[in-house]
Amino acid sequence: MTYPVERIRNIGLFSHGGAGKTSMVEAMLYSSKTINRLGRIEEGNTVSDWDPDEIKRAISIGDSIAPLEWNDCKINLLDAPGYADFLGEVKAAMRVVDTALVLLDASAGVEVGTEYAWRFARERNLPCIVAINKMDRENADFGAALQSAQSLLGNNVVPLSIPIGSQSTFRGIVDLLHMRAELFADDKSGATTEGEIPADMLDAVETYRLALVEKIAENDEELMLRYLEDDELTPDELAAALRASVRRGEIVPVLASAATANRGINSILDAIVDFASPPGPTTARIANGDEVSLAASVGEPAAALVWKTMADPFVGRLTYFRVYAGTLKSDSHLWNTTRNRDERIGQLYLIRGKEQIAVPEVGAGDIGAVAKLAETSTGDSLCDASRKVVLAGIQFPAPLFTAAVSPRSKSDLDKMGSSLQRLVEEDPTLKLGRDPQTGETLVSGLGESHVQIALERMARKFGVNVEIGLPTVPYRETIQRAVTHIEYKHKKQTGGHGQYGHCLLYT
Repeated sequence: MTYPVERIRNIGLFSHGGAGKTSMVEAMLYSSKTINRLGRIEEGNTVSDWDPDEIKRAISIGDSIAPLEWNDCKINLLDAPGYADFLGEVKAAMRVVDTALVLLDASAGVEVGTEYAWRFARERNLPCIVAINKMDRENADFGAALQSAQSLLGNNVVPLSIPIGSQSTFRGIVDLLHMRAELFADDKSGATTEGEIPADMLDAVETYRLALVEKIAENDEELMLRYLEDDELTPDELAAALRASVRRGEIVPVLASAATANRGINSILDAIVDFASPPGPTTARIANGDEVSLAASVGEPAAALVWKTMADPFVGRLTYFRVYAGTLKSDSHLWNTTRNRDERIGQLYLIRGKEQIAVPEVGAGDIGAVAKLAETSTGDSLCDASRKVVLAGIQFPAPLFTAAVSPRSKSDLDKMGSSLQRLVEEDPTLKLGRDPQTGETLVSGLGESHVQIALERMARKFGVNVEIGLPTVPYRETIQRAVTHIEYKHKKQTGGHGQYGHCLLYT
């Protein structure tokens, strides 16, 4: 099904490692009936953590995409890794989403990964929504997590919902916009029933509600005048003003959830549909360097950015792209303006985890993939030859760690060079080099785990095994004083004439 651009939401999930992004994607897919079973990270059966390395380590290593349908919208969820060794994946996801969903662990609040995510989102001027997750866990504290978010993100962070209960008693939320309690079902269906706001929460609810209304009115002159005159503002009026403020980055709404129990997830999906930005116009450059605006319309000449490449030993390279204008069609041709090459486009796919769904076309605002492109790499622009434009690429972080690698066997030596090159095509934060003094092959990445996992992936995908170690330091000796009459005599019997040498050295 093709969706109008205004009904598409491209959402990136970002956080510190372990805050629950993968579990939230799983719960969203389950709530939307995209999948019929709620997978668990511990069992290695979630949609977005499908790679064997991710299953083995129970962490996200690469970006994974999971589309779903909710309230007549198509939501493309991008699950990004939370650990610093994989910041390149975070940068790539940030480049192609329109709104960032930032998760906080309710027992930890803002962590290092949260700060990275927030900084990258600000660099891209992305609207943000915050989910305080794991409200059902021990030591969960919504108030403390909210305070830590406000200390990092500022006073434009305001709750849109607050939890009823905490830890083992987390049983519902209060919707502050509509002033109603939503109580969770005892199972993991995600269903809620409307109930009474607990009497012992009324004062807190009123305080949070007042802060939300004031923040919304601050950014809307007409509502502010009415608010100061004590005119009642309806939920629909507040929602419309909140939508505009969130999309301008003036307000960051906060919601409460427990992803593994599928609690609070429906409210987050509703917030994504109601407040997250749809795809909008973007800028690009034409051949003479002038900047042009591209409308997010299927009727425009096609323009897309490649944001991820995966190497597969069977199908070759799988190239992920985001369409910014026009429509990409299967069995067509596009111009790679980054490399000035014509590129034949074969079968197009929509991707959900490891599943590839063949489609005839992918329209503006949407995200898709294509296999076996000959010339195209991550960061390249693909466009219709009638309008050759270059989209802004992806600024990947520089490597921080370097290892020396050597083949374990002769057969590994024969394939090592080409296999390492395929790793670099897949992960632009990896760099290859050769030390001219020691002759060692060097692999650089964002950390030791990053390099180790990449080389394990090479062994699994391409059957190339290598030894890993620290690079040899090419020490040199310094001559500090004159030395005379250093003598060496070489004598060796070889069964023939023998060998003899006499050396005198003066420095």
